[in-house]
Amino acid sequence: MNSPTALNLASIVTQNAKLTPDNEAVVGAGRRMTYGELDQASNQVANALKKLGFGVGDNIALMCPNLPYFPIIYFGIVKTGAAVVPLCVLFKAAEIEYHLKDSEAKAVFAFQGTEELPMLERTKEAFDRVDSCRHLIALPNPQMPSPEQDGITMFTSFVGGESPAFETFPTAPDDTCAILYTSGTTGQPKGAELTHLNLWSNVIATHEIMQAAPASRTDEQRTMLITLPLFHTTGQTVQMNTGLYAGSRIVLLPRFDPKMTLDTMTAEKVNFWVGVPTMYWALLNYVEENNYDTSSIVENMSVAKSGGAPMPVDVMKAFEKRFNVRVLEGYGLSETSPLATFNHMQRPSKPGTVGQSIFGVDVICADDADNEVPRGTRGEILIRGANVMKGYYKRPEATAEAFRNGWFHSGDIGTMDEDGFLTIVDRKKDMILRGGYNVYPRELEELIITHPAVSLVAVIGVPDDRLGEEVKAFVVLKKGENLSEAELIEWCRSRIASNKYPRFVEFRDELPIGNTGKVFKRALKEESR
Repeated sequence: MNSPTALNLASIVTQNAKLTPDNEAVVGAGRRMTYGELDQASNQVANALKKLGFGVGDNIALMCPNLPYFPIIYFGIVKTGAAVVPLCVLFKAAEIEYHLKDSEAKAVFAFQGTEELPMLERTKEAFDRVDSCRHLIALPNPQMPSPEQDGITMFTSFVGGESPAFETFPTAPDDTCAILYTSGTTGQPKGAELTHLNLWSNVIATHEIMQAAPASRTDEQRTMLITLPLFHTTGQTVQMNTGLYAGSRIVLLPRFDPKMTLDTMTAEKVNFWVGVPTMYWALLNYVEENNYDTSSIVENMSVAKSGGAPMPVDVMKAFEKRFNVRVLEGYGLSETSPLATFNHMQRPSKPGTVGQSIFGVDVICADDADNEVPRGTRGEILIRGANVMKGYYKRPEATAEAFRNGWFHSGDIGTMDEDGFLTIVDRKKDMILRGGYNVYPRELEELIITHPAVSLVAVIGVPDDRLGEEVKAFVVLKKGENLSEAELIEWCRSRIASNKYPRFVEFRDELPIGNTGKVFKRALKEESR
């Protein structure tokens, strides 16, 4: 295929390897790789996969935390024309089995993991039950005993002797580049098929947004810290792919830890960081409780981005004040590659909103008939643009349900103001129906987080024989604070409509956090059934 429309996402790496081969590309796990080294290492992976006959139409799974292995293998897969299927590193064997079968993965790369998180062991258990997956390649952890055993190919053997040169396959814009699985909050996870064009368009739009941010050190490479998991769409596209496209240096942390994150920001002179609200909350708490010196971070950080879940306005303002950096909130989904809206640098943000639509993307709030509702009125968020997936893998009915009247239906509820700034009200499925009245958890969470004793909150609906659902708040208090259930309920009752305030409050030392760093409400709901 020599189509003039050929478009392979791996050009992100090959172009910078050609222009600036000696610039650092990836830092992590004690390793510092240049663009030239990243390109050559991914070429070796591509050559090994090509020898096995893999290319366009094949899906290859990858289970790996934020380590240099991830971009090496990710781009190696993409260079062949095959699609990469990133897997959550927290998956148990049954979940891995489901994803390997559903994606029809022909091979899987798996990091060895640790004693506490035996990723390879779980993957091998699943692999042995999936006949269609024929190759398991182990990515060893130097701190663990060798995982060599029957049925497993060691990564060093897999790429050993392979050429560091490879001609990237000229994929068509509509060829599938990655299959990202949704969280499965409404049933079994579905694989969103993202094309090379989907991902390229989002990378370029995200890059343009980031380029508008001031650079603290204009004479050096910009540095982007990645604490969000790379198997997730935001870490993968908004950070890894966009950072490498820009010729930046990406610094990888295998897991989020407040002290480790702050220390890395300081040591690596980080300019850009993206986190979910719980991460912002954790950093603020750590700094305040430990009197952490943030002067170096303040000097170098030029912009921080929040996504994945609505950011409480009080948390955003506190972070901006403490770190002297502008926090830009955005919105998107796995199905939209992911970014759809953003608070752009070129104009003042509107705290509490997720900004305006990005270049090449249309966003509206609509009624049940897909008609746009008046500005300021709640409606389902509909999206269309080059960033929107081509469909759910092997699920034509689910695809047809998501794409109606030319729009992708997000399942989120929002409002849009006269300037086109979008506010997320809630997930359509998270909405609480209390006695015939709609209650949106986000609205109540925004209120409760302003209580001086409250540190973190999650609101859900719990079954109620009389009203169908009742409102319950799970609350984490600030260190040293005391508050009773009755006191908080009364405080809410005096500040919000009578159908909305919580009738139940449960105090906890911590809330369950999902694999992408967001509060895992589904776990709370399952407990409350």
